[in-house]
Amino acid sequence: MNKKAFIFDLDGVIVDTAKYHFLAWKKIANQLNIDFTLEHNELLKGVSRVRSLDIILELGKVAASSEDKEKWLIQKNEDYLSYLVDMNESEILPGVFPILDFLKENKQAIALGSASKNARPILEKTGILSYFDAIVDGNDVSNAKPDPEVFLIASKLLGIEPEKAIVFEDSVAGVQAANIGKMISVGIGEEKILHEAKYIFKDFTQMETSFITKLINK
Repeated sequence: MNKKAFIFDLDGVIVDTAKYHFLAWKKIANQLNIDFTLEHNELLKGVSRVRSLDIILELGKVAASSEDKEKWLIQKNEDYLSYLVDMNESEILPGVFPILDFLKENKQAIALGSASKNARPILEKTGILSYFDAIVDGNDVSNAKPDPEVFLIASKLLGIEPEKAIVFEDSVAGVQAANIGKMISVGIGEEKILHEAKYIFKDFTQMETSFITKLINK
């Protein structure tokens, strides 16, 4: 059987930590009298923490010193981490386990490719760390998506060329990164948002294992 690299984003793909990011960012925005909505939060998907703060400040037309920015970035991360303390297996999004199990059974290479700097503790708390042959997170990269660096490092760690990699992403930037890296992009979410992806599923419950088999045999 062919061996492919299956690379998963974390937030919004494997676990729904996007809601915790939103709460932590909203707390900062409220302090600055910036109206920050769930719609605005879509702009932050797949984006680094530093860039996310800049986007929020731009929304509110707020100028800030580098010292203030650093203070808010630390506060945001501390608030976000406080929400993660009670995370467990129940936070894994529906349909993820059957796909991971199927990949393991078929001896496929699995990696995480995430902008999150908290990826490892999240995988540990949710009990799925052992599924991953390689983990690349925000601590390992210098370029944010849509730069394909995170996925290129993941495929290299797995020893599989990028053309044989399949990326699961819920953000436009992530899909673009996969496409730029010459990988097969699979969007998880809304078609109108992720239309640049080669394949799109609302979530993993919509994905048949026959689809994975087709990808393996491509």
